[in-house]
Amino acid sequence: MIFVGMDWSETHQDVALMSEDGEVLAEFRVEDGVEGLSRIHTAIAEHVQDPSEAILGTESARGLVIQACVAAGYSVFEINPFAASRYRDRHQLSGAKSDRADARMLADAVRTDRHNHRQFSGDTDLTEAIKVLARAHQSLIHQRQSQINILRSTLRQYFPGMLKAFPDLASPATRDNADGLMLLSRASTPAQGRSLSVLQIASALRKAGRLRSIHRRAEQIHSVLRAPQLEAPLIVTGAYGQSAQASARVIMEMTQQIDMLGKEVASHFEEHPDAEIIRSLPGLGPVLSARALGEFGDAPNRYVNAKARKNYATTSPVTKASGRLRLVICRFGGNRHLNDTCLRWAFSAVQSSPGARRYYEALRARDKSHNQAIRSVANRLVGIMHGCLTHQALYREDLAWPEPQPKAVAA
Repeated sequence: MIFVGMDWSETHQDVALMSEDGEVLAEFRVEDGVEGLSRIHTAIAEHVQDPSEAILGTESARGLVIQACVAAGYSVFEINPFAASRYRDRHQLSGAKSDRADARMLADAVRTDRHNHRQFSGDTDLTEAIKVLARAHQSLIHQRQSQINILRSTLRQYFPGMLKAFPDLASPATRDNADGLMLLSRASTPAQGRSLSVLQIASALRKAGRLRSIHRRAEQIHSVLRAPQLEAPLIVTGAYGQSAQASARVIMEMTQQIDMLGKEVASHFEEHPDAEIIRSLPGLGPVLSARALGEFGDAPNRYVNAKARKNYATTSPVTKASGRLRLVICRFGGNRHLNDTCLRWAFSAVQSSPGARRYYEALRARDKSHNQAIRSVANRLVGIMHGCLTHQALYREDLAWPEPQPKAVAA
């Protein structure tokens, strides 16, 4: 058996080969590509014949080289960077760090402590594709909200009338947002806003997708835009106007791309064999279901039990006990995409599931804060999902949240 440590960087891999008794057999650096992968295979083949006898440790199993090593049959262990930092302290206390030393440290970590770490098991290609699409969709939503916040701040500097006409401009899910962006793309300064007629405003509202009360809403906007308001100097207003108009058009295009990505996410998700089970859980729509599947993955042996899945989701609490001191705190770090997905899922489930709502209200009655209660609901839901997937069973409200039995009255 041979132990391999690989320290990843953007352009190269530092590799260390170690024997069972801790002797360093080889150390080298390879470029990140086909030639580098070939050299790694050649070096390993000099010491073992069966690929399964090569135990590989790395801090990230997401690179193409690592994925190729998994496909080749090597046993890959992904060492969390925080854990790797502690292993580094075992080797040297000076605080010195180098890629070469890190590769040697990772090889030694899987040589001595691989029983304390989980072997990397890759997801199916479909699940990996779902995760890529879902993360891109989520990232675009966050970027759009950032752009909207910048636009709103800009309008406050020179065109407060537009914010009065569209008070919900900063909320992407509202009708005001679509109407305001369309109008702003046509009239980005107070002077241009005052020059618009009711018919021109109505035309912009129709193009933005409004179907009802168009003329009445156009008259309201027309009245607000023509009302007296403070204005910046003309040349400054013009500069602000060009900036706001560009931002409005960028946000509109981002919204279109978000809608397209959302359809792709839902389409890919429906092709997965576990889609029906996951969609049966309360609070999970097409996009949120896809996010949950992509982040949890579908490797059958990844989670040994429900507790392991909860820990990975960072919804389970952490207990710190020493002597008489005992603290229970929320878990930090971990997969931020999955944590965000689970909290959103819990918030939605509380609205749609009577059992989840009952559990949430019971926690609030015990003086838990809203955030604490939502996190506990999320933790419970992750456990329910694990049970459904393990037994390949659809969600049942009566089994997931059984009605509390009345206490027996003593005679």
